[in-house]
Amino acid sequence: MSIWDRIGEFVARVTSTAATGVADVVEAVRTIFEGDAELRRRVSFSIAMIALSAKMAKADGIVTQDEIRAFQQIFSVPPKETRNVARLYDLAQADVAGFEAYAERMAGLCGSGRPNCAMLEDVIDGLFHIAKADGLLHEREGLYLHRVAQIFKISEEHYQSILARHLDLGEADPYTVLGIERGRPFDEVRKHYRKLVAHNHPDKLIARGLPEEFIAIATTRIAAINAAYEMIERGFRHL
Repeated sequence: MSIWDRIGEFVARVTSTAATGVADVVEAVRTIFEGDAELRRRVSFSIAMIALSAKMAKADGIVTQDEIRAFQQIFSVPPKETRNVARLYDLAQADVAGFEAYAERMAGLCGSGRPNCAMLEDVIDGLFHIAKADGLLHEREGLYLHRVAQIFKISEEHYQSILARHLDLGEADPYTVLGIERGRPFDEVRKHYRKLVAHNHPDKLIARGLPEEFIAIATTRIAAINAAYEMIERGFRHL
């Protein structure tokens, strides 16, 4: 049974009990999937992505077709489950609770509670992918993402590294993309790069709860890391 079948079951149960707020959604996840920690992590991540995508669209005030396509690209939603995802998306948009309340609840639902939690970084990466789908990261989207990252306890330095991964490398500092100080010896850069690649391998992401359906996030991240490393490597070759 795919993650989308599980999401469909979850949405049906939530809406049938007339739950309308983020607290109800979070409590329902914990109750329904109480006996399966791995499945709960996967569902929690999925719901966090859907709910915070909805809140980002509401904060920005504009939902473009490019953003909708990017959402579908990350989620790879089967046609038969599109309606259930839309119901959860609409539930989050209609909820009177602000996005900060949602971010706090989602951090508690699928985060480790420690700074720079890897799964919450995955959520931020997915939101960036959607936000920049129309070719531009709008000011309101940027403010939204920055604030969500703060609520997620992602440090400013780490957030800048995430942000740099989503900028054109003509604008982004490749050292910032890799999260390493400029001026470090190349051996250190290479060692750090290899560690990043291993840490962000799709198998690693799946092991920590990222559903297989969301591996587009890992692919985009690895591409940005590889491009940054290659740029640094070329620079050393010309010394």
